[in-house]
Amino acid sequence: MNIQQTEDNKNGEFYYEVDGEKLASMTYTYAGDDKIIIDHTSVDESLKGQGVGYKLVEAAVNFAREKSIKIMPLCPFANAVFNKRSEYSDVRF
Repeated sequence: MNIQQTEDNKNGEFYYEVDGEKLASMTYTYAGDDKIIIDHTSVDESLKGQGVGYKLVEAAVNFAREKSIKIMPLCPFANAVFNKRSEYSDVRF
């Protein structure tokens, strides 16, 4: 599964696309230079139960580690994933 990322100065998105159609998305906003806030996650019904949401969060965690930044998971789904995965605590704000 290829999770892609797009970003402008203040906002970004991790997403999964099939045939040009975005089927899963997780958006974030920068809060300063050292933190992003995950504010929304959505996964198409056709992908439910396949772990796609987890893959989006994993992509964000890997991104945060590469950039040495922290994540504030305000999105209820992302927050639940962070609560379940103690291995992500190093990037949680």
